[in-house]
Amino acid sequence: MSKDLEILLAEPRGFCAGVDRAIEIVERAVAKFGAPIYVRHEIVHNTYVVNDLKAKGAIFIEELDDVPAGATLIFSAHGVSRAVQEEAAARGFRIFDATCPLVTKVHVEVAKLRREGFEFIMIGHKGHPEVEGTMGQLDGGMHLVEDVADVANLRPAQTERLALVTQTTLSVDDAAEIAAAVKTRFPAVREPKQQDICYATQNRQDAIKIMSPQVDLVIVVGSPTSSNSNRLAELARKLGTTSYMVDSAEEIQAHWFEGHQRVGLTAGASAPEILVNRVMERIKALGAVSVRKMNGIEETVKFPLPKGLKPGGYEP
Repeated sequence: MSKDLEILLAEPRGFCAGVDRAIEIVERAVAKFGAPIYVRHEIVHNTYVVNDLKAKGAIFIEELDDVPAGATLIFSAHGVSRAVQEEAAARGFRIFDATCPLVTKVHVEVAKLRREGFEFIMIGHKGHPEVEGTMGQLDGGMHLVEDVADVANLRPAQTERLALVTQTTLSVDDAAEIAAAVKTRFPAVREPKQQDICYATQNRQDAIKIMSPQVDLVIVVGSPTSSNSNRLAELARKLGTTSYMVDSAEEIQAHWFEGHQRVGLTAGASAPEILVNRVMERIKALGAVSVRKMNGIEETVKFPLPKGLKPGGYEP
């Protein structure tokens, strides 16, 4: 490692408002109702966060059959299908919805436009829980595209009323390229009034665009299942900068830094600051001598907690 290696710390990085809210919902539910609290799917895609909440009394499940009668159930930040919502309600669970409000906004828009007779094209990653939740808002009439090539294979039932929606954690540039291909093929497609990709995803990608040309290497703190973290590492590589994604400080390899003068450090929207600090300490232990924080957008977004979990206003 170079003797004068500098760490350039991205701003903003780490937790977004939707992740903060989701974690607080689980912690407050455990405090109010006692363990165990059941959570459908990982509350957010981060190994450290999930393990920390398990230790506090959360049990993560995929099937509602695994939730006992009368239990408290929380839906993850990614959102769930209408079928899951209806089944959970029918089973009589005490339910709290930790779906990110920016994902809920997409769900509401889909429901509204469906009533107006629209069919949908969704840009997203097949199998991602957010995509399954959004597509599951309807019984049909939503077509998933993952790349530009998929656009050519679209066969909507009609083209007069087509609307475009996207997963909130995509690469901004990739989504724009796919959306342009959709628009070329279906000129009348209705685009979202506001971009579906969330502010935090956008801000972290913008920070990578500023950071990458200034560094020899980018380290992204995030779990392999985290879509927005993967996009950060991909973006750095597209910009010509070597990039690694790590779930913990233990994954850092000394040889990554050989011959380098400056390393960029950021974190996906579901990665806690404690992991960033541990990674920073690991790089310092390997010889980094200074840390400089980038100038960047200060995020002040905060989402309200669900009724029944707000401080000072607990329901009986």
